[in-house]
Amino acid sequence: MSAGLDAEIAPHAPKNLERLVTIGSSEYAALLAADPMCCAEVGDDALAWLFYTSGTTGRPKGAILTHRVLAMAAHAYLSEVDATAPGDPLLHAAPMSHGSGLYMIPALARFGVNVVPESAGFEPEEIFQLIEAWPRASMFAAPTMVKRLVDCPAECRAEHIRTIVWGGAPMYVEDTKKALERFGPRLAQIYGQGESPMTISTLSREEIAARGDPRWLDRLASAGRPYACVEVKIADAEDRELPTGETGEILCRGDVVMPGYWRDPEASAATLRGGWLHTGDVGALDAEGYLTLKDRSKDMIISGGSNIYPREIEEVLLKHENVREASVIGRPDPEWGEIVVAYVVGTAKRAELDALCLGSIARFKRPKDYVFVESLPKNNYGKILKTELRALDAKRKG
Repeated sequence: MSAGLDAEIAPHAPKNLERLVTIGSSEYAALLAADPMCCAEVGDDALAWLFYTSGTTGRPKGAILTHRVLAMAAHAYLSEVDATAPGDPLLHAAPMSHGSGLYMIPALARFGVNVVPESAGFEPEEIFQLIEAWPRASMFAAPTMVKRLVDCPAECRAEHIRTIVWGGAPMYVEDTKKALERFGPRLAQIYGQGESPMTISTLSREEIAARGDPRWLDRLASAGRPYACVEVKIADAEDRELPTGETGEILCRGDVVMPGYWRDPEASAATLRGGWLHTGDVGALDAEGYLTLKDRSKDMIISGGSNIYPREIEEVLLKHENVREASVIGRPDPEWGEIVVAYVVGTAKRAELDALCLGSIARFKRPKDYVFVESLPKNNYGKILKTELRALDAKRKG
């Protein structure tokens, strides 16, 4: 465990736990210096990792990841996202408790090298220094991290980068285009959840870089196509599969999906009903199998009886050169049910943003209010916390 957590974790340790080892302690150093341990024989369905959800929409839950799930996820990464050769570096710029840590498994399977920043955090200048020191480095990053790398003025030789894989949240098209301009054809996208770790759909480096394709912008706005190891469908509120192009909840199933939540049978039954993982995400599949994420179902705005997806509006706002970040939420309204509110980081003028929206989306979707802030609330993984943003908005209007 990380230093400083001893007192908090110790009271909750199971009785059969022999010891807690703190990273950086003498016990930890002794483990690193000791002879390699033999591998224990375990079944495919044995618990390997309790992977806690990020908690952006509620209390985190422990997804049970078995050895089978992690093996399938590792194979999917190596075959469909980032082919890895012995000695290839994997740079851990994001928390190893989640996405970046999952990618340690395929790296180790291919005798790769795991590189951890000395700062134990995310500092763009340090990341560029490590890329310089470790050519052919790959890394996993949240979209906000990729954006910070793009904006960093420090030098970075793009040819030293093998792959920058983003996930955890969609990246806006304008941000993807800027990242492609700076780093070249070295970007890949994944979409997944803790319950199906990093493995629902993927958009390859080749697809992201294919500027000449007539559907290039549509592809950039998508989350790619389902992995070979998973089935994906779009369903209505009664779990009936919807036709191509229609919007509904994203469901998936396969050996890469968790068997349930730790000590939470009710949540397990609800999330895995009918044998399908109910992601809580809203999206649509096109005729070529590309999956477009609309939003979390809890983030959808219903105004005057019409469904409004915040991401569509956020994509428009980010086209303005003086908007660094934007997040759109619904505010309760006695007449409309909800009205659209945009929280904006940047120096753009309200009238400019209104004109931009009116020229790009239906009038009823444009924000009724713009709130300019210094920063947006985020969790440790760089995800914008809309639950917190809604709470802040309620206090502001209260």
